[in-house]
Amino acid sequence: MSAIVIDGKKLAGDIRGQLAERVKALAASGTVPGLAVILVGEDPASVSYVTAKERACDEAGMKSFERRLSAQSTEDEVVALVRAFNADPAVHGILVQLPLPKHISEKRVIDTIHPDKDVDGFTPINIGKMLLGEPCFLPCTPHGIIKLIERAGVSTKGAHAVVVGRSNIVGKPLVNLLIRKDINATVTVCHTGTKDMGYHTRQADILVACAGVPELITADMVKPGACVIDVGVNRVDDPTKAKGWRLVGDVDFRGVSEVAGSITPVPGGVGPMTITMLLFNTVESAERAAGK
Repeated sequence: MSAIVIDGKKLAGDIRGQLAERVKALAASGTVPGLAVILVGEDPASVSYVTAKERACDEAGMKSFERRLSAQSTEDEVVALVRAFNADPAVHGILVQLPLPKHISEKRVIDTIHPDKDVDGFTPINIGKMLLGEPCFLPCTPHGIIKLIERAGVSTKGAHAVVVGRSNIVGKPLVNLLIRKDINATVTVCHTGTKDMGYHTRQADILVACAGVPELITADMVKPGACVIDVGVNRVDDPTKAKGWRLVGDVDFRGVSEVAGSITPVPGGVGPMTITMLLFNTVESAERAAGK
């Protein structure tokens, strides 16, 4: 068996095309969706990610408000900037790039974002609404994963989904989305305290790896024909590469591809969808503000 590769870039491109049409309609009525991005420090991965978000905004016809602060900036300075964006009617979404320097409280900064502009879906109010099934901004990566599973043509009704990882950004919210009545999967969560993880993963019709451990999931841990979603983005040493490293996921792609029915690659799988769903939420926020 050779798994079907789920093309995240293609799906992201399709959704961004639809968003561009919605942006045009908003602009015609006098509203241009605006996304504010705050980056504190110069972490290479964060800088690269923020640059990709800005480029995606430009391509969709959206405004990008970028503020880059030094790693020595105070917590009060970051909070003040968030408040300024909260009050700016041209800004419909606010994203604070994580992680923040250790001397800055991520909780305080995120809690300062107005829920109506929390397009990452991280504030307690939006998380609470998500758990209750009320309208809210869904966290971007979990929402993108749901879209990828749908694109793969995998039925979630009654399927057994196993999520490896329990982070606040991916694992926990994804579990909540998978058990919603419109998706209706049965979910098992694996984590560092799980005994015999392979026993659980081999039962998965849908297996999502979001543990942040390079190639944790091997072929012997996968049920034949399963849909495998790889969220991991890990740098591993590779002297054959000009940079001295390469990106791998949490899944052994080569081995698992011989067992799974469908699989996402790294890169080119979940990553493009995360940024796309961020744009999706920002456009929705602008439409709400414009009364659409």
